[in-house]
Amino acid sequence: MFFRRERPRTPAFGERLETIRQAGFATAPGADGAVRVSRGGFAILLVDDAGSARALGAAGIEMGGQIGALVDGGFQKFFRTPDGREKPALAGELKSLHDFEEDLAEGLGQATYYNQALGTTSTYYQYDRLKDRDGGVPKRIWE
Repeated sequence: MFFRRERPRTPAFGERLETIRQAGFATAPGADGAVRVSRGGFAILLVDDAGSARALGAAGIEMGGQIGALVDGGFQKFFRTPDGREKPALAGELKSLHDFEEDLAEGLGQATYYNQALGTTSTYYQYDRLKDRDGGVPKRIWE
């Protein structure tokens, strides 16, 4: 019949990686079967999750072989690596990170959500008002 529709085809993980390679991303094997995807000083770790790509963390800037995740400190955004090194985030780096995440999602065939399309979202939110100098929760004024 002429009403037959073609079945949607879900590309395999390897095909998704080939698509992003053609879009200018570099891929390299990472730890625990993950694939490190990078471009322009930014990177993310991806794993095969039943044919689709799942991130093993947030995309971030490459710092000494590690990926620095974006942290919102309330007063400023900065990148923090898993071993605790920090670097202030510059406006150009935030735009480049946003472009990296958008292009990667498009290459992998993933949906873009409204809040992500507006601009770069932070991985962590850490405000200095949440703890006092001794590391404890600040006391209320009326106590």
